[in-house]
Amino acid sequence: MIDQILAWDYELFLFLNGLGTSSWDGFWMVVTDRFTFIPLYIFLLYLIYREMGWRMLLNVAIVAALMILFTDQVTNLFKYGYERLRPCRDPNLVDKMRLVTDGCGMYGFFSGHAANSMATAIFIGLLLRPFYKLVTFLLVIWSIIVAYSRIYVGVHFPLDIICGLLFGTASGYIFYQLTTFFKNRFEL
Repeated sequence: MIDQILAWDYELFLFLNGLGTSSWDGFWMVVTDRFTFIPLYIFLLYLIYREMGWRMLLNVAIVAALMILFTDQVTNLFKYGYERLRPCRDPNLVDKMRLVTDGCGMYGFFSGHAANSMATAIFIGLLLRPFYKLVTFLLVIWSIIVAYSRIYVGVHFPLDIICGLLFGTASGYIFYQLTTFFKNRFEL
């Protein structure tokens, strides 16, 4: 059963990765760069400040940093625990795929980009939902686009992405609940 799932994962990766063209490579390299969305994060923090004040902004900034640290560390535990090669390191795929990026780590299960972007989307989206009804939806769409970029550039399989998105959803929700608890407990 696992072998069949992995075979489907390879096939789906080759299909999705093969949709790319050199005319879109630059766009997806920008999307996949972790520093591209710093202005978005600053804007979201500004919205939190505007709607909730300085104390809540400080609380959210600290909790968000802890959430990203937590998500990164769990991602690394899985990557080095499972040791599933990234597509760009898999000798059965190297000649069949498009590798757009210059660098490629060794292990890829599960995607840290997918986990962190989804954790951020859920965490910030739920915090801002009372003020901006569509923000969670828009941030989840953004996270899915960031996650897909990892397949496009050739560094993650679809299962890496799906598991990263699921873990990020859980992580973002847990840290949202913690923030809500502290907000209510300490009247932030």
